[in-house]
Amino acid sequence: MSLDATTVRKACISADISTFRHLCRAETEQFRAALQDGAAITVGCTQEAPRFSELAGEREAPLDYVNIRETAGWSSEGAQAGPKMAALFAAAAERAPDPPLVHLSSEGVILVYGRDESAIEASKLLADQLDVTLLLDKPGELTPPSVTVFPVVKGTIRNAAGHLGAFELTVDDYAHPLPSSRDILVFEPSRNGAISRCDLVLDLSGNPPLFPAHDLRDGYLRADPKDPASVLRAILKARDLVGSFEKPRYINFTADLCAHSRSNIVGCHRCLDLCPTGAITPNGDHVAIDADICAGCGQCATACPTGAAAYALPPADVLIHKLRAMLAAYHQAGGTDAVLLLHDGDHGTPLIEALARHGDGLPANVLPLAVNEVTQIGFESIAAAFAYGASNLRLLLRARPRHETGGLAKTIALAEAILGGLGFNGERVSTIETDDPDQLGATLRAMTPAPAVQQPATFRTVGRKRDVLHFALQELHRVAPVPVDIIALPTGAPFGSLNIKLDGCTLCLSCVSVCPTGALSDDPDRPMLRFAEDACVQCGLCEATCPEKVIELVPQIDFRAATALTRTIKEEEPALCVRCHKPFGVKSTIDRVAAKLEGRHWMYPNAHKRAEAIRMCADCRVIAMSEEGFDPFAGIPERPAPRTTDDYLRARDQSPKN
Repeated sequence: MSLDATTVRKACISADISTFRHLCRAETEQFRAALQDGAAITVGCTQEAPRFSELAGEREAPLDYVNIRETAGWSSEGAQAGPKMAALFAAAAERAPDPPLVHLSSEGVILVYGRDESAIEASKLLADQLDVTLLLDKPGELTPPSVTVFPVVKGTIRNAAGHLGAFELTVDDYAHPLPSSRDILVFEPSRNGAISRCDLVLDLSGNPPLFPAHDLRDGYLRADPKDPASVLRAILKARDLVGSFEKPRYINFTADLCAHSRSNIVGCHRCLDLCPTGAITPNGDHVAIDADICAGCGQCATACPTGAAAYALPPADVLIHKLRAMLAAYHQAGGTDAVLLLHDGDHGTPLIEALARHGDGLPANVLPLAVNEVTQIGFESIAAAFAYGASNLRLLLRARPRHETGGLAKTIALAEAILGGLGFNGERVSTIETDDPDQLGATLRAMTPAPAVQQPATFRTVGRKRDVLHFALQELHRVAPVPVDIIALPTGAPFGSLNIKLDGCTLCLSCVSVCPTGALSDDPDRPMLRFAEDACVQCGLCEATCPEKVIELVPQIDFRAATALTRTIKEEEPALCVRCHKPFGVKSTIDRVAAKLEGRHWMYPNAHKRAEAIRMCADCRVIAMSEEGFDPFAGIPERPAPRTTDDYLRARDQSPKN
C-alpha cells in the first residue's frame, strides 16, 4: 500500500512522521533508535504489535498502535486515503484512562446440566481437571457407571442466579441414583427446592437458556448437545475457567444522581427496561448495578437522563475527544464527506479486515472507530460528531445481535428528531446490520454523503455525561443549518418541559420535594412554584406524585433553556397567621379548607375560636388550643368498652340452654 506521509503531516503537525518498508524486520534498528528518544510513539501497524512491545520493554512513554493497513491502505481507494490515515493516527493519540476492574475467581466446581450420553461424555472429559457434578434433566434409560468418578443426580433447574464463581441454582425433582441400579439408573424419591452452588455451569440440556442474554453471562457455557463441535468448544473453554480473573467495571454509578423513585413512587426506569442481563435491580430510591453480572452493553448509560450511570470504557468525554481529534485531523488533511463508522472489536474489526483482504476495502471517506460496544454510543457522542463536521454516522451491528438493542434504537430516534429539526436533512444516523463483509462494503459505497457543517466546532470539554451532552448540543445548535429554538421529541426523551394545569394546582409543592434534579423549586418566603427546563430529565416523578394530577410531561428540547432564568409557573398570596401574622401557607387553600369545615364538622360547630385555629400557623395553633383547654374528644359519646373472652363466656353461661 502507499503511505501518504505528506498528507499525514498536514494534520499531525506536532508529530515527527517517518515511513518504512520493513520496520518489523530489516529496519528494526530504526524503531530501536526511536525508542531512545523517550517520546510517545504510535506505530501504524497492529500485526507486529507483540514484536514491537517486546522491543520496547518497560518504557515509561506511551506506545500505541493503529491499523492503517486494513482500515485505510488496503482499499481500491487507498491512494486517496491519506486524510483518513491522519485521522486514525490523531484518534490513537487520544489515550483513554484504564477502567476500574472487577475481580472474579473460580475454583473449578462445575455443574454439567444435560439429559443424555452427550452430557455424560462431557463430564468425563472435564473430570480430570474440574470438580464435576452431573445433573440429568428427565433422563431416559441410561446405563449406570461401573465406577463413580463424579456425582450423578437428576433434577430440573427451576431458577438460576449468579455469575462466574458464584452460581446458585434451584433444582426441582432432585434425587440421587440408587447404588443398586443395575441395567439402568434408578433414582431415589425426589424433592423440590434443592439448592446447588457452583463456579461454572455447562448447559447441554437443549432447553431454553437459564439466563437472559446468556452469551454475556460469565461462567455460563451453553452448547447444542446435537452439535459435537459446539460441545467440544464449550468443554475446552470450561477447562480454562479456573483461577482469578479480571474484567472492567463498565459502569460508574453515582446513586445520588439516580431518579428512579422517591417515597415508594417510581419515576425513571429506563435502565431497568433496557438491561439485557438483569444486572440492574431496584434498590430503594435508586437502582443497584451488579458489576459481577454487568456485561458492558452500555445501554443503561446511554439512557440514564441524569448521568448517574456513566460508561467507563471509555468515559463519554474521552470518546468525544477521540471524535474531535479524528474529524479535525481529517478535515485539516483535506478530507471531505466524512462518514463515521463505529464498530466493536469482536465483530466489526474482523469484518473490516476481511473486506480489506478479500474485497475493495473501506471507502477513503469512511473513518472507522472501534468501541467496546456499539450500544454504548449515547446521543452526546452523536451530537458532538456532527458538530465536529461528520456528514453521516453508521453503527455496525451483527446480523443477529447478542442482546437486545432497543436502547440504541431509541438513541437513534432521538438523534433523528433533533438533527432533522436543526436542518440536517437525509438519513444521517443509522445501523448496518450484517455479518457479510461484501454487504458492508456495498452499503458504504452506495451511500450519498450529506452536506457537513460549513465551520465545524472545535470545542473540547470534560465532566459528567449530562454536562458533556449539554455542551455538545449547544455547539450543534450553533453550527446547524437551521438553528431553531424548540424541537418536539419522542416520548421518553431526557429533555422537556411540563404542562401544569394552573387552576388545579394547590401549590402543595409535593412535586418539588421529589424532583431529583432541582428542576422544580419553591420560594421559602412565598407560595411559589418555579421551573428550570434545562435541569428537567423527564423522569416523571412529579407527574406520578402530584395529588391533583395536574402535571403532564412535554418531551422537547429548548436550546434557549441553557441560558434562561428559572421561570415562575404559579404564585399566590400567602396565608398570614391571624395571631402572629407569619406566612404559613397558601391563602386560597386555607380559605377553601375553612369554608368546607365551618359548620359541617363536629370540631367546628359554629365555634368562632375553633374555626379561627385553621387560620393560625402550627405554633400558634398549639398555643391557642392550650389556652382554650380544648379537648378534641369532648362531647363525643363514650364508646362501649371492648368485649373480652370473659364477657363471651359469661354471656354463654347466662344464655338459656336448649
